[in-house]
Amino acid sequence: MSTVGRTAAASRLSGFLESPVVGMAPWIVFSLLVGPGRFEISTALALACSIALVGLGRLVHRGGSWKLLELCDLVFFAGMAVVGVLASDGTLRWLETYAGEVSNIALVLIAFGSMAVRMPFTLQYAREQVDPSLWHTPAFLRTNYVVTGVWGLAFLVAALAGGYGDLVLRDPDDLWTGWIIQILAIVAALRFTEWYPEVVRARARRDSGRPGPDPPRVADLLLPLAGLLVPIGIAVLVFDTVWWLGATLIVAGILLTKALRRPGAGPAPDT
Repeated sequence: MSTVGRTAAASRLSGFLESPVVGMAPWIVFSLLVGPGRFEISTALALACSIALVGLGRLVHRGGSWKLLELCDLVFFAGMAVVGVLASDGTLRWLETYAGEVSNIALVLIAFGSMAVRMPFTLQYAREQVDPSLWHTPAFLRTNYVVTGVWGLAFLVAALAGGYGDLVLRDPDDLWTGWIIQILAIVAALRFTEWYPEVVRARARRDSGRPGPDPPRVADLLLPLAGLLVPIGIAVLVFDTVWWLGATLIVAGILLTKALRRPGAGPAPDT
């Protein structure tokens, strides 16, 4: 590979690692995969993902500081791996049922705890993407508090949904509480993480009189979520008995997607 090619590849890898979503990848993998009979493989994959991300981060950002989320990744999943090896059969069965909720609650505590100590965990990632002169500006700090808070809420929703499925429905693999609601919460937070900073940057350009595109519309935020209604409806048709609900979700997804794609669908947010 040429020097230019290696530089471009390193730049892409660096940009990939500078997203807080990457730091949450082990938790997302674990929370979506864990379940009866899947604790060991879920823990192993999440721990391997954590180690790989930390190794890549140290390789790309030589001398860079450790991130709070990276440390939490390693400590949590290494601890879960040790517990899984030493646990009795009864403890292992409990973990297979409730480990998803434990991990989601841990993320809620990390998100809101980092905000409480005035270091929202997205801040360390965001600082790698902007000029240091912006690090202490109110807009930059507020953006990271908002994005971190949204992630905390997303994992709180996932924890509540999983807990309801486990404790009330007694079905860890319930289609709605074990999969659909949790996936929707994560996808919504992912989309918000991309959308909201663009809104803030566009508003800052507008307020300073600099040229640039208008702030993204609310419709741009909702469009991917509307698109998800179609595969969710198909899943309900295949795996659930309420066929009419699946058909309704498919039709609603198609109509909402068309409506949101229309020019002027949804005003630009006024933040």
